[in-house]
Amino acid sequence: MKVRIAKKAGFCMGVRRAMELALEAGYHFPDPVYTYGPLIHNPQVLSMLEKKGIRILDPVEDRPTGTVVIRAHGIPPQDHERLKKSGCTIVDATCPRVIKVQAIIRKYASEGYTPIIVGDRNHPEVIGLLGYSQDQGIVLTDPDQVENLPELSQVIVVAQTTQDESLFQRVVEKLRERFPNSLVFNTICNATHERQEEVRNLARQVDGLVIVGGYDSGNTRRLAAIADSAGTPCFHVETEDQLDKKEIGRFKTVGVTAGASTPNWMIRKVVQELEMTKGQGEYIWGAFLFRWIRFLLKSNLMVALGAGCLSLAAARLRQVSFNWVYFAITFFHIYAMHILNHLLDRGASEYNDPDRSQFYQEYRSAFFISGIGAALFSLALALTLGWAPFFFLAAMSALGILYSFQIVPAVWQRFTRMKKIKDIPASKTLSVALGWGAVTTLIPAMAENQPLSLSLVLIFFILCSFVYIRSGLFDVLDIQGDLIVGKETLPIIIGEEKTIRFLKRLSLGTIIGLSACTFGGLLPYWSLWLLICFFYQFGFLIIYEKNRALPGNVFFEAMVEVGFILAGLLALLIP
Repeated sequence: MKVRIAKKAGFCMGVRRAMELALEAGYHFPDPVYTYGPLIHNPQVLSMLEKKGIRILDPVEDRPTGTVVIRAHGIPPQDHERLKKSGCTIVDATCPRVIKVQAIIRKYASEGYTPIIVGDRNHPEVIGLLGYSQDQGIVLTDPDQVENLPELSQVIVVAQTTQDESLFQRVVEKLRERFPNSLVFNTICNATHERQEEVRNLARQVDGLVIVGGYDSGNTRRLAAIADSAGTPCFHVETEDQLDKKEIGRFKTVGVTAGASTPNWMIRKVVQELEMTKGQGEYIWGAFLFRWIRFLLKSNLMVALGAGCLSLAAARLRQVSFNWVYFAITFFHIYAMHILNHLLDRGASEYNDPDRSQFYQEYRSAFFISGIGAALFSLALALTLGWAPFFFLAAMSALGILYSFQIVPAVWQRFTRMKKIKDIPASKTLSVALGWGAVTTLIPAMAENQPLSLSLVLIFFILCSFVYIRSGLFDVLDIQGDLIVGKETLPIIIGEEKTIRFLKRLSLGTIIGLSACTFGGLLPYWSLWLLICFFYQFGFLIIYEKNRALPGNVFFEAMVEVGFILAGLLALLIP
């Protein structure tokens, strides 16, 4: 089935920030760690947080201890003061947009204005906002309620940040008729407005809509209501198990969006379930192609093929004849390292790619045997090249497997949080890039007794850069799962936007460097053909940046990997 994913689906800025602060509090702040009420309206996320020891604090508890995370909705100032007096550590995860509304209400309430809040009376954000109104605040949920208001001399109007835009405007019209001098502040979050407009537009382009998110989430329910009002069949689900496949199977194209409190891994599960559902009028070959691409990705065969093709490009750059033993060593080594590391460290994949995680669990024995077999076969092939390539590859294989093993003795663990090599901040992307660079470039050069030269070093770093950009992009896609299990990847350390900017600059820098080295005679003129692959890769950074490609989109991930296969084809076909 064709699936169109809304660009704004999933966590909004405020929820993402609250999740990050809560998870960081769980790692760095004193136990016990609580959230002041449910952090977000999503039962699956709350269950995950509870498993990590982050529990929900009952707001009526008098003297909480440990660490308390204030949720994105914010709390009344008197509750904040009570927490402060209790002596607990406070982590304020209130959304900056909500803080702005709180400041508006506080300012005008102190000047004698009556704050009118358009929103849901029992919503935690609205309860928190009322706390800043000096007991003068009024909540409206419907335009018809305006006529029942008492006479008011000075009025300000604000909105719950996740309120329906059209409802807010209808209420404002009624208020201005009755109180012409009302001061109106449209405090609906831009992300909320954009998300609602996107649903209206998406509803006109698809046969049906699936809204993913908690049934208790107000903004998710509003998305479903907007879809219903557009006349497009709509299904509001919390998990993929709730999809009505028989009903959805009547459609040719389905749109998917999600509330601001829905994590990527839940959206991913729903999307993958829909993609495996046969849609109306869908050709059998289309479903067959999708399943094969999915298999090649999930089994890591496509990754290994891409690495093997990169070894062909490396040979062309080194101006030596192709040796398919190098291709085979690279293919089987990269396959083995990806398979074994996944089996040894499943943590983040349960959130980043639940489909792959389940796939590995179903065929765990087969993958383990194939991973060990591939590692041994690559070593056997390396031995045919000589002892130096063999020992070098053996050392690489040992480091690759040890990456996910605990290597710090228990007696030292109280002095450091780093128990494994993978715990070193931002090590994941760099280790993958260096590993690919070594097996595609250094081992073949070692087998041929090629001396270390400036051109060889340049080739190594150019190919490492190519791999680093690919791995860095996937780290951005996997940021939520990595954050949950405590991995410190580059996007977690410096943020998604800065990471994408860095990868773009690295890509452009490599393009410029590759061109300069070619025209400077350090690399063969065939190197210029490799620019096609770098521009191709740069294009996917732009696609992610502009369209926010959803993690888990099979065709997006496959097309990223195709860049390496393209490099191998250019090496074989261009004279």
